[in-house]
Amino acid sequence: MRPVFAFLLLGLLCACQLNHANVNPESEDDIDNDFAEFDDDFVEASYDNSATAENADSSKGVPGGSVSKENVDAPIKRTVNNNDDDDDDGLVENDDEFEHFQDEEEFEGYDAGDTMEPPIDQKTEPKLKIPNIPLHFRTHWDSYWMEMIMVAGLLAYFANFFAGKAKNARLAQLWFSTHKALLDENFALVGDDGKVENENPGLIKESESLYTLWCSGRTCCEGMLVELKMIKRQDLVSLVAGLMRPQLDQAHIKIELSRGLMDAFVFAVGSKKTITKVFKEYTDLTKFCSLVAKPEERYNVPSGFGVLSEIPEATSAILESRVITALNKYQSYIDYLHISDQFSGQVQQEEGSTLKQPETKAVLLAGFNLPKHAQMETIKPLLLLIFYLMERLKTYRMSKEGKAKADKNRLRVEEEFLKSTHAARAEAAAQRREDKRKQEKERVLAEDDPEKQRRWELKEQKRQAKKNAPKMKRLAVKSL
Repeated sequence: MRPVFAFLLLGLLCACQLNHANVNPESEDDIDNDFAEFDDDFVEASYDNSATAENADSSKGVPGGSVSKENVDAPIKRTVNNNDDDDDDGLVENDDEFEHFQDEEEFEGYDAGDTMEPPIDQKTEPKLKIPNIPLHFRTHWDSYWMEMIMVAGLLAYFANFFAGKAKNARLAQLWFSTHKALLDENFALVGDDGKVENENPGLIKESESLYTLWCSGRTCCEGMLVELKMIKRQDLVSLVAGLMRPQLDQAHIKIELSRGLMDAFVFAVGSKKTITKVFKEYTDLTKFCSLVAKPEERYNVPSGFGVLSEIPEATSAILESRVITALNKYQSYIDYLHISDQFSGQVQQEEGSTLKQPETKAVLLAGFNLPKHAQMETIKPLLLLIFYLMERLKTYRMSKEGKAKADKNRLRVEEEFLKSTHAARAEAAAQRREDKRKQEKERVLAEDDPEKQRRWELKEQKRQAKKNAPKMKRLAVKSL
């Protein structure tokens, strides 16, 4: 391949020489002398300068300063000759400075097929492929249906927020205005805001669906807390969820009874759904009470109500005729009634982590369903029922058998707690002893008394030896 290529290259060079000889047959001397063109230009330039000077001198004596035709044509001829010389030089010097890139022998052993791009033809226009992209934005409104739905949803949510917020506020204020006269008769302070001077007496807004009211200054109790838990009407999502699980506006009353006011017993009555729920949630009901079978026959409560009782005689004393009448009359509004002297809140998930029994207190809890605006007066007697139960607990006393059973139940619960926390309490006691020994050792080492340190080390060695010694039982043997 290489001899053929060399032969072709030699032929190409010969053809270029012949072509050059044919183009400039009359200037062979100029080819041999590279500086001939510079000499000709120098002669022509000197001739032109002298001719210009003579023409200028002669024009001074000629009227109008006219110039001969031969002097005017001389520079034009010289320019044409110079252009011809430039063309001749372009034909002679036809070397390409990038010609070595086209020589295959220059890059022998280099595979440029994968890395080098093919040469681009400058004469042809590049072919561009324009994909057909659909237009996402059109002039008609059908393209924005998703945005319209989102904007409509946001508008509906905010409109429902302000409407639900206002409705909850009206319901809470209506309940307070309906019961305010009765609260003022029974409490010295209604609507305490926690400040030294009660600046804003009345309901306290905890959230858009929760309002609280604190009352104090009455016998038989430390105070009463009323929580008005409304439906979350300001939340559109909660309203939609309420369609599948209906909810009601409720008033939850918590009264902390005075210490020693009531006897020791735990009791609860309410709708079966609520009683089943609180039986699993509250510690006192879980540990002390049991669900009464057929409460309608035993205590004459309305059908659909459940009873949790610890001491049967205390349950019978609470569910007397007046209370049973109120339960039957306001069955749709009464959710639950809970009386306990061992109330400690909800059941703790990790009881083993606590080494001390939770603090208990005597409480009276109640939950009522709120009616609509026009029927708020109908539940006013339920607050009178709460005050009646407070007075009933103050005067009621159980028999000796009932008190003995209540004390036995409390002792049983305490023993169960101690057993469940025995390992944790033992570990805590061992940790306290270890901390005490470390403090004693630091104190002895800080006194700089070698004799005292030696005695302490002997004492510690004896204690460790006694601790590690095997335990043996001593048997008494009778003599014959």
